[in-house]
Amino acid sequence: MGLGSYETAWSWLQKIRRAMVRPSRDRLTGIVEVDETYIGGRETGQGKQGRGSDVKTLVIVATECIGKQIGRVRFECIPDASSEYLMRFIELNIEPTAQSFITDGWGYSSLSQSTVFNHQVKTISGSGMNAHELLPHVHMVDSLVKRWINGTYQGKISPKHLPYYLDEFAFRFNRKMSTYRGKLFFRLMQQAVEADPITYGDIIKAT
Repeated sequence: MGLGSYETAWSWLQKIRRAMVRPSRDRLTGIVEVDETYIGGRETGQGKQGRGSDVKTLVIVATECIGKQIGRVRFECIPDASSEYLMRFIELNIEPTAQSFITDGWGYSSLSQSTVFNHQVKTISGSGMNAHELLPHVHMVDSLVKRWINGTYQGKISPKHLPYYLDEFAFRFNRKMSTYRGKLFFRLMQQAVEADPITYGDIIKAT
């Protein structure tokens, strides 16, 4: 495109990623699996791993289950797995009329009291099954997004920019079966001209 510097190319990509999510996008429907995962940081040799890790970002993931197929996906980086953040994510991303949303037992006990959503719990402890067997769709998405980040970006994504990389993955993944692939560019350009402007300084400043 004739861009004069890496800084310009990088800032353009960041601006485009911010246009990949429509504020009024449809929420997930049908059967939806929800789980959290840690993304980023070093896999070994640095700090604690898994829950409580200080080198990774906690991300909540939701995906539609269409038989054995994976439908649309949603991501959000959250500070902790409290019911407050989990419930907010579910309310923003899953239709109340969805057939059901399925989780493991961690942190979701209060959600089972909801009269709005049909919540199913699949407890891993004592089931004799692994998490990826009880929640296969969302764990497949976890694996795919980590492979994408580690392969394409060598895992070197700043936590403050991670939400926008996840938006890019969701934009691409949710349109993987699109009949008219050429329209994806035009859809993105439509969203780009409707998005709020942002400067390079705003992008790089600490959050």
